[in-house]
Amino acid sequence: MFPFRTKPPARTAVGWEHLVIRPDTKLTAADKRRVEKAIRRAKKEGKIAKTAQQTIPYEEVYPDGICRITNRLYSKSVLCDDINYAEASDDEKAVLFELYCKLVNYFGPSVGFELSVICYPADLVEYRKMLALNPQGDQFDEIRKEYSDMLVRQVSKSRYERRICLTYTIEADGIRQARSRLEQIDNDVVGHFRALTVAAHPMDGYERLTILHRCLHLEENRKFRFNWDSLNHTGLSSKDYIAPSSFFFKDGRYFRSGASFGAVSFLQIRATKLYDTLLNSILNMEGSQIISIHAKALDQNAALKAVKRKLSDLDKAKIDEQKRAVRSGFDMDILPPDLVTFGKEAQKLLEDLQNHDEKMFMVTILVVHAASSRQKLENLIYSANGITNTQNCDLIRLDYQQEQGFVSALPIGINQVEIQRGLTTSGTAIFLPFRACEVFQPKGVYYGLNATTNRMILADRKTLKCPNGVVLGTPGSGKSFSCKREAADVYLHTTDDLLFLDPENEYTSLCQQLSGQVIRLAPDSHDYINPLDVDLTTNTGENPLLMKADFIMSFCELILSAAQGGLKPIEKSVIDRCIPKIYRQLIKDPRPENMPILGDLYECLRAQQEEQAQELATALELYVFGSLNYLNHRTNVNVDNRVACYDISGLGQNLKKPGMLTVQNNIWQRTIVNRYAGKTTRIYLDEFHLLLKEPQTAAYTAEIYKRFRKWNGIPTSLTQNVKDLLESPEIENILENSDFILMLNQAASDRNILAQRLGISPQELGHITNSDAGEALLFFGDKIIPFVDKFPTDTKLYQVMTTKPADLAA
Repeated sequence: MFPFRTKPPARTAVGWEHLVIRPDTKLTAADKRRVEKAIRRAKKEGKIAKTAQQTIPYEEVYPDGICRITNRLYSKSVLCDDINYAEASDDEKAVLFELYCKLVNYFGPSVGFELSVICYPADLVEYRKMLALNPQGDQFDEIRKEYSDMLVRQVSKSRYERRICLTYTIEADGIRQARSRLEQIDNDVVGHFRALTVAAHPMDGYERLTILHRCLHLEENRKFRFNWDSLNHTGLSSKDYIAPSSFFFKDGRYFRSGASFGAVSFLQIRATKLYDTLLNSILNMEGSQIISIHAKALDQNAALKAVKRKLSDLDKAKIDEQKRAVRSGFDMDILPPDLVTFGKEAQKLLEDLQNHDEKMFMVTILVVHAASSRQKLENLIYSANGITNTQNCDLIRLDYQQEQGFVSALPIGINQVEIQRGLTTSGTAIFLPFRACEVFQPKGVYYGLNATTNRMILADRKTLKCPNGVVLGTPGSGKSFSCKREAADVYLHTTDDLLFLDPENEYTSLCQQLSGQVIRLAPDSHDYINPLDVDLTTNTGENPLLMKADFIMSFCELILSAAQGGLKPIEKSVIDRCIPKIYRQLIKDPRPENMPILGDLYECLRAQQEEQAQELATALELYVFGSLNYLNHRTNVNVDNRVACYDISGLGQNLKKPGMLTVQNNIWQRTIVNRYAGKTTRIYLDEFHLLLKEPQTAAYTAEIYKRFRKWNGIPTSLTQNVKDLLESPEIENILENSDFILMLNQAASDRNILAQRLGISPQELGHITNSDAGEALLFFGDKIIPFVDKFPTDTKLYQVMTTKPADLAA
């Protein structure tokens, strides 16, 4: 079913080629008779479009995105992402504004441009299909259903979406000349957006038609089905695929496009000073709308002559007023306030044009509102007018020019509304379209709702250059809960492995819920992990014994560092000599019972002649025969389970450090094996500051952050002690290799440190100042997104993820 009628739909359109009516003028009876006469004349001359397709003012759209509007007029569009402007600091806003002024100044008199911001209802039906988790017939179907229901409820709060596109129009003798010129403009415009840190790309023909289809069906979530092959084989026009079922322009105050009611207004600027909040104030309204800003630069010489001519007119008016005042006996220096104000403004305008790299643009600002009913439409316009009035501007309805206004608001690049306002470069650039960053990747993990736009955040860390992560927050701010929520989402949507280093026994319940393996490391536990485990079956391209030798050196250095300050060169040589000997039997016969343990290393050291070897063996006695012999066992737990939790909360002070290093080594080996199996391994390291206290575990962690990216490993570290974190010499390497940072509520001193370190604006700091659990800042690549995650407390997942004492008591 194509979105058009084979017969011309019922509609009325008026051609205003010879009649221009000021929209802010109230029509008299005589004016109405003139309008009716013009309509009859337009009908007689055949100037009224007979179909909905004819109303759309272009002739052809090419697959590369070029639109031929008329025989000599061509346009192209760039689609750009949003950036954090509302949350930026004043200094950052000033920089962004200057860069945007350079973009506006790029367009000369031969290139007109149109900035379009399109807000339309989200396709919730499509989102539900995308977020639905299909039953698998296993014990997790109940969790899948409640998690899927939660995602659907959250996405339903994101009622409207928005797109920002910049369309530029040129004149050319043919498509070949137009293509050459537009490609150069494409590169330049994308470069200007890149300087603004805005991701932008030129739209191809399909993307432009999709945007136009959305604009023509603002209140209808109608699927756009189109491909170039069907266009070539059926002989149809692209307009046949995007046009609504009908247009209705008979009423001069509003129009109808299909089943939607719409009205076009233009922005009348009465203010002498504009603010950058005006455009976003209108866009923050709930409702379908298009804001379109047409701008065309005047020739600089012509602009200067026009301003100088206006100054001369004002000077003449001043002289006339002074003569009149003298004749009347008044002081000649007292002039009408309007004349004085206009004179100052004209003088400032001349100075800007001559000295401040400013151009003069003729600007038309159109606002289209759409709704499902006439009453809703009037309410939207009333609210929008109230917003513009606060900044001394008015929304004036385009009476009897609704058709011209609507087609001019479409991102095609043609302006049929003859209402223009002269603005300088900075005056034109003050209407910045940027508000807040968005991250919505269909295969991503749910993190919450954007605190600025209320849109759902779906982010796939695998798309980042370096997906490593750090989670920071005070106790009770929701660090572990955020990671558990991410882990649950990953478990339900992917086949990734999940590994938890758990110093406080916080992840056991979630691991058990997901049928994972809980490995309790404690002196009174019967779960053992052998520090000397080595995998000889996976071909990694490296000698596994050489890699293991490095770990054993670090392990011995850790347990001996308190006594003698680390290993000396002779001791390292002795250990290096023993390593091949203790693995000799395993290499000959690779069975689990031939895996060496610390006792074998002890015996081998005793067999050496050097005095240092005997000292090393004596130091190892505590971990082989003494009270700390817990690590002197072969591995007896299933470390191949998809979900594994290493609970080290029961390890005493003396065993905690070697225990953490042992777990790190086990995770390292597991990640290497998964890499060659084509699987991703996600690692969560809680109480991260403990790993950074000792040089051996800190260095091992830094290596994980440096090397795991190429091994399909995604480590995430959690800590509440930011000062301890930043004191570690390894933290620079860790932060530089992390493109994912989740920052929850922070103490005052930590906020200041992080603000300087990560470049956080005061407005963004407000989201992590005395904030509730689940309110945070998400650093995702080069984007900073404030968000709120209010996870439903009546779900089974919440019960196994929460660590709040009140919830646990309940």
